[in-house]
Amino acid sequence: MSEKNAVILLSGGLDSTTVLAIAKDQGYVPYALSFRYGQRHSIELDAAKKVAAAIGVVQHVVADIDLRMFGGSALTDDIDVPKYESADQVGSEIPVTYVPARNTVFLSFALAWAEVLNAQDIFIGVSALDYSGYPDCRPEYIEAYENMANLATKAGVEGNQKLSIHTPLINLTKAQTVEQGIALGVDYGNTISCYDPSADGVSCGGCDSCMLRLRGFAEAGLTDPVRYVS
Repeated sequence: MSEKNAVILLSGGLDSTTVLAIAKDQGYVPYALSFRYGQRHSIELDAAKKVAAAIGVVQHVVADIDLRMFGGSALTDDIDVPKYESADQVGSEIPVTYVPARNTVFLSFALAWAEVLNAQDIFIGVSALDYSGYPDCRPEYIEAYENMANLATKAGVEGNQKLSIHTPLINLTKAQTVEQGIALGVDYGNTISCYDPSADGVSCGGCDSCMLRLRGFAEAGLTDPVRYVS
């Protein structure tokens, strides 16, 4: 495959880190895009910086937006992050950790940067398995957004861009995601997935994201290298 520019949405978590490794392995020239959006767990940006440096990107941009002005989520508002005893307790109802329209906002920024970079590929680490039920992680959402995106830019209208949104994890379990990342040499010690970490970056071990991550490593027969509250 000839090298092509691609925008990779990078949160610093397990999924987006794996996707960055996949994109690079597939021959794409990666440009990483992260967000400081008012999230209470902004330590993830430190993780994203480490990941971008370790895997290697051409440029890592952190976009500043503030979704706290809307609130409505335990990640951006004064709402307790739910804790669970096991991953099996993470139900199918959309939890309060859902940030309204977050992926739509993030993909819009990625679309804008992709047009500037003359990139026809965006990568995002959504999954419809082993996830918290967020509506903007579903295949039908990604397909609809991709169709809209190709109507929304000058490059698309003029026929200079046919944008593809890649979701290589969409049908993978967390265990399969971990296994693929390990095969690509990902150091998951650089990542953090917790929705309620301590100030020094220790994961809570009880939120839905921690629970799903821990189960993924366990099912893969591996030990998660990040620190958890004992």
